[in-house]
Order: sequence, then structure tokens, then C-alpha cells
Amino acid sequence: MGKDGKLMDMLTAYAAAHQHPINIFVHMIGIPTIMLGALIPLSWIHTSIGGLSISLAQLLVLGFFLFYLTLDRWFALVFLALALVLVKLASGIGVQPLATSGTIAAIAFFGGYAAQFIGHAIEKSMPVLVRHPIQANLAAPFFTVVELFRFAGLREDLFDELQRRVEMLQGNRAKSSS
Repeated sequence: MGKDGKLMDMLTAYAAAHQHPINIFVHMIGIPTIMLGALIPLSWIHTSIGGLSISLAQLLVLGFFLFYLTLDRWFALVFLALALVLVKLASGIGVQPLATSGTIAAIAFFGGYAAQFIGHAIEKSMPVLVRHPIQANLAAPFFTVVELFRFAGLREDLFDELQRRVEMLQGNRAKSSS
């Protein structure tokens, strides 16, 4: 399967459970909030490489970026720009006293996930996280960037194809359940 096939397969599986506008909106806020909640404690752990201090938060974002590059260069670059802003914010919060930074991290992380479940309750769909936790956590930040492109009216051909695939997938599910 080529790069475009891998991209479309991942987006189709994720988008099928994220069709309701309120659920999508909740995810656009909740996913970066979850990321912030995870990046804060990761910013506490540093190592020095060639005299440069690198945190686990930075390494995690780099890993996601490299994976996303295998899917789509433009989505990956936008992800990197946005994620670096979150890393900077997380690092700023992470230098606060542990009680403060830990509380903010926990509220962001668990609050973001609570919002996701509320969004899925509105959509009446099972969160991808429940069925495929690793896939969901890899796909969610990427999907957020993809949605930003859709909101901006960019890459309409990709979204037309994605919607066609989602409708076909939902049609196949309806047939198999009847």
C-alpha cells in the first residue's frame, strides 16, 4: 500500500467516528488539551545531547512528526509548528511548582479526555480510543491538523475522497448489521 493509501485508510477509520460538527469541535479543543496535559510532565525530564537540553516532550513531538511525515508532508509540518507551541507552553507550565504544574497537567489530560467522551455521546459513536487506544492517540493529533485544513478550504479533493470513503464504509456497516 502506498503513502496515499496509508493516509486515506487512517483518515477514513478516524473520520467515520467523527462526523458530527459538535464532536469535531470538541476534539479540536480536547486533543490539544490532552497533548498539553501529557507534555507537561514530559517537559520535566531532560537530557543533554551535544550541550543541547532536550526534553521528553520535544522527543515525543519529534517522533509524532517523523511518523506523520510518512503520511503527508504538509500536514506533518503544520502539526510540528502547532506542537512546538504546545511544547513551549508545557515547558513554561512545567517549571512551576510540582503541585501547580501537576494539577494543570492532570486537569488538562483528564478534562480533555472527558470532553472527547462527551463529544462521542453527542455523536452516538464509540470513541476510537476504546477500540484502538494506540491508533487513536497516534491519529488524533494528526486528524486535528487535517480538520484545520478542511476548515480553511484547503485540499478539497482529499476531503471529497475521504467523505466518499466514509459514506461507503458506513454503508457497508449498515448492510452487515441488517
